[in-house]
This record gives sequence, C-alpha cells and structure tokens, in this order.
Amino acid sequence: MSGTLITGISELVTCDPSLGEGPLGIIRDAEILIQDGKIAAIGPVTTLGSAGFSDDFSRQEVGGRAVIPGFVDSHTHLLFAGDRAAEFTARLAGEPYTAGGIHTTVAATRAASDAELRAQAARLVTEAQAQGTTTLEIKTGYGLDVDSEARLARLAREVTPEVTFLGAHVIPAAYAGDPDAYVRLVCGPMLAACAPHCRWIDVFSEEGAFNVEQAREILRRGQEAGLGLRMHAAQLGPSAAVQLAVELGAASVDHCTFLTDADVAALADSDTVATLLPGAEFSTRQPYPNARRLLDAGVTVALATDCNPGTSYTTSMPFCLALAVRELGFTPAEALLAATVGGARALRRSDIGKLSPGKQADYAILDAPSWEYLFYRPGVPLVKGKTP
Repeated sequence: MSGTLITGISELVTCDPSLGEGPLGIIRDAEILIQDGKIAAIGPVTTLGSAGFSDDFSRQEVGGRAVIPGFVDSHTHLLFAGDRAAEFTARLAGEPYTAGGIHTTVAATRAASDAELRAQAARLVTEAQAQGTTTLEIKTGYGLDVDSEARLARLAREVTPEVTFLGAHVIPAAYAGDPDAYVRLVCGPMLAACAPHCRWIDVFSEEGAFNVEQAREILRRGQEAGLGLRMHAAQLGPSAAVQLAVELGAASVDHCTFLTDADVAALADSDTVATLLPGAEFSTRQPYPNARRLLDAGVTVALATDCNPGTSYTTSMPFCLALAVRELGFTPAEALLAATVGGARALRRSDIGKLSPGKQADYAILDAPSWEYLFYRPGVPLVKGKTP
C-alpha cells in the first residue's frame, strides 16, 4: 500500500463540522493520508500516528502550517483576448457601468488564435492555483456566433470539466434589431455545437441583455439538451430572473446584488445557491450585496471571483474573501465556507470543498499557523503549497 502522509499541520480546516471544532471542523496537530488522489484518513497526530502506517508512505512535512480545502471558484470567464483597462479607469473616474464593454472583448476574442487563447487561460489558471484555487468553472460568452462559441467551449473543456455555455451573454450588434432571432440561434445551432463540451448553460438576464422570457426559453432548451442551469441575475437591479432560476431548479443564481424579500424567501426554500461576486462590485462601484440577509435566511451562499477582463479582472479568491468580510457582512468562517463548500454546492459537487475521507485531496497549505491569517494579512500571498 502506498500514498502520501501530510504531517506537521498546525491547524487543519476540514469544512466538515462533524470532524472537528466549530463550523469549520478544525483539527489541531493533524495529519492527512492521501491515496490515489483522495483522502484515505484524516485526524490528529495521536490518532493517525498510532495507526501503524508502514514506511511505504511518502511524507510531506508542512512545518506547523495551516491546511485548508482548495477554493472552488464557481464563476469565471477565463477564456478571452484583449483587455479593458481603459474602461476600468473610466469607471474609477466616475462613469457608470453598462454591459456594452462585452462587445469589445468579443471582437478581440474572435480575432485571437487558439494558441493565444490557450496561453491566456493557462496564465490565469496558474495565477488562481497559486492563490489556493483547485477547482474552476469557465464560461463561454465572448464568441457570440456558432463557430466562436463552440471553439471557446472546446478550449475551456481542455482546462476543466466545469464548462458553461453562455452564448446568451449579450445580444450581438448584428442582431440588435431582432434579438429574438439571436435567441433562436442560441437555442438551436449554437447550443447544438456547444453542448457536447459543456456541463452547464447560463444566461445574463439584465436590462440591456436578455429579458426573463428569453432567459426561460434558453434555459429550457439547455435543460432539454442535458445541461444543468445557472443564471446571471439581479446585478444591475431587481429582476424576476432570480425566482425564475429557483423555479427551474438552477444550481446557482449569480450576482444577487439587488434582491427583494420574495427573492430571498424563494432562495431559502430551494436548492439554488446564491453566488456572490464582490470583485464585480469593487470594479463597477455598484453597491455590494447584503450577504447577511441571505445567510440569516438560511440561503446557501457561494463566493467566486467572476474573473473577466471588464468588471472583475482578478483570479484571487483571497481578495474576494477579504471583500466579503469587509463589505458584504460575512464572518471570516462564513466566507471561507462560501468559498469552498458553497462553491462546491454551486457546481453540484460532493467530492470537493471539504477535507474528509473519500473526498478529492484538493488542499492548500498556508504559510501561516492559522486559517485566520487569510483575513488577518489581506493582500499577502499566503499559499505555500497546493494539491500536487
């Protein structure tokens, strides 16, 4: 029998309260035994150390550092070309955010080669992993024609199984006079070309993008094609799209900046996760969502980066955690759970987000004695090592 024994863990955050102290399930002076990429055993040194493990196990000594589950970033737009730095600068100078900048990225992405898009995605994935992210979702949405969207779906599938078809990102300029014709394109040839590479379908349902009835039709067709459902909703203002997501059984509804009491009640009475994206509010200067309202109502909440070139150009989950605690009303423990267990639930995954026997061995080692340093030392690169 062979595997890896991780030793010298000062504080092991399992995110499983049945395994240790408090809501994070903390085990102190801990060890983890890994076999075939999964956690075989976990516990304090006094337990695992007396279990008679043979010398066949290689050992990874972490020197009194804390270990946490890898972050699950359940909402990104990593496949694109070009940048929108000037747009960001303009917003900081007081110009309001609208969804129109997406067209700029579409043009640059269509013009880029596969090799250029792969290189850009690889750079961003490496950044994310260096900050403790071990699972990424990636959306299409910067192609907006059949061939370009299919290409993005294919390239995204090279990176992650969590690929989302977002042909319904905005209405292309060529269809400005007939948006329903574009909806038919998304529901027909574009969906057919992208579905083989995707697990999910998503719609940006906002003023200036897709209305609720268009969103319903697109999601219904995606569901018929075997894809799970996700939605962008309530980023720019209140929207019936939140309750549509709940009605259709979407895994996640994302942004949730402007929610009504009825929206919160519907989410609390469902399996739909509310995914909050504070990097977007940081960039756009929109109001931050009120996470306290959702958490107190019993809604399952996730945190994600929304990494994209226009409104949240960050791959840093620790940055989003810091914003969540400072601006959204999370406690530090709630924020860490949202970035791990919450993200896993937003992807309908039970094999990630926690460090417990049978789960994937997706972990991050912090160059700190406690998980609390993620918040205590904001902006400092604390990830010392991650899942091999």
